[in-house]
Amino acid sequence: MGKVISLALLAGGVVLLYFGGQSFHSFSNEVSRVFTGAPTNRTMYLIVGGVVATLAGLTGLVVSGKR
Repeated sequence: MGKVISLALLAGGVVLLYFGGQSFHSFSNEVSRVFTGAPTNRTMYLIVGGVVATLAGLTGLVVSGKR
């Protein structure tokens, strides 16, 4: 059961990273970066969430593989 959850986290993390990358290159994000110097909060949430989910999925797969 642990491997299934880890694979789901890994897949979800990759999807979030994909959408975060798409959002990072969007027009609204470009406008936000011109005025504030930083990407939008939505973009940051997608990228950070994707990294966390991907790392959690990879860690779960490595730990469950050692048992």
